[in-house]
Amino acid sequence: MTHFSASELILNSKQRVYHLDLSAEHIADDVILVGDPGRVNKISRHFSQLEFSTAHREFITHTGIYKGKRLSVISTGIGTDNIDIVMNELDAAVNIDLKSRKELQHKRQLRIYRLGTSGALQENIPVNSLVASAYGLGLDGLLHFYDSIEQINHPALCKAFENHASWPTALPAVYAIPASEKLLEKFKPAVFCTGITATAPGFYAPQGRELRLNARMKNIQGLLSAFQFKDLKITNFEMETSALYGLGKLLGHECLTVCVIIANRMRNEFTKDLEGSETILIDTFLQQLSQLHDQTRTH
Repeated sequence: MTHFSASELILNSKQRVYHLDLSAEHIADDVILVGDPGRVNKISRHFSQLEFSTAHREFITHTGIYKGKRLSVISTGIGTDNIDIVMNELDAAVNIDLKSRKELQHKRQLRIYRLGTSGALQENIPVNSLVASAYGLGLDGLLHFYDSIEQINHPALCKAFENHASWPTALPAVYAIPASEKLLEKFKPAVFCTGITATAPGFYAPQGRELRLNARMKNIQGLLSAFQFKDLKITNFEMETSALYGLGKLLGHECLTVCVIIANRMRNEFTKDLEGSETILIDTFLQQLSQLHDQTRTH
């Protein structure tokens, strides 16, 4: 059995995974990831009991009870590089014995939900609606640093997109990873639509924004909006889902992203009440999760 060295599995003085400051007992089987550290409390204030909290850098964790269900809420910060840290350390905390530094024989499977804000790439998707990501289309390149991506990638979708967009060879090869079908089906009743979510490695040029620097790819949002693969369109832009889905699949966890649309890029609209948009996302998600929990308990 593999022994993970101190430089590979980095632990803090409390013998918890380094960045997240967590060990297995602090992590519920249902984990909510949010980008903004300030959003953690907006969710945990709905808990009837707060069992545990910790904070290290941008990573804040609250674990507690919501309507009889144990949940962990963790802030990730922005970007696939932070998702790389969060997913690897979450898995290490629950599937590696941190004392012996050896992999556990019996693995825990986490249900991991990302609740985020996003920009719509279809004119018919209104601001303040919720979108669930059936696929994460990675424009970021992160998963290509991992072995076995071929086992989970969707090459036909990738090839179709690269041909459609005349994807420059100077940019990372795209990859496409599906959501957990189980979680996606459970949350479809609570969302406006499902589709492909494009994950960009930045907020400005990678998403077609120009201030004092010009973007290499002109009108990338138009190219994304016009793409269709079978019955799927690219519904929205954000910065985390492709890494979440890819690492989740490789590590054996169930993952789903649900985003509230705070901007429609095709109509140049932005929400007039960002806090209200976040409230819609949190309240709708928690209500749906509670209903699913009640259904599970009655069967």
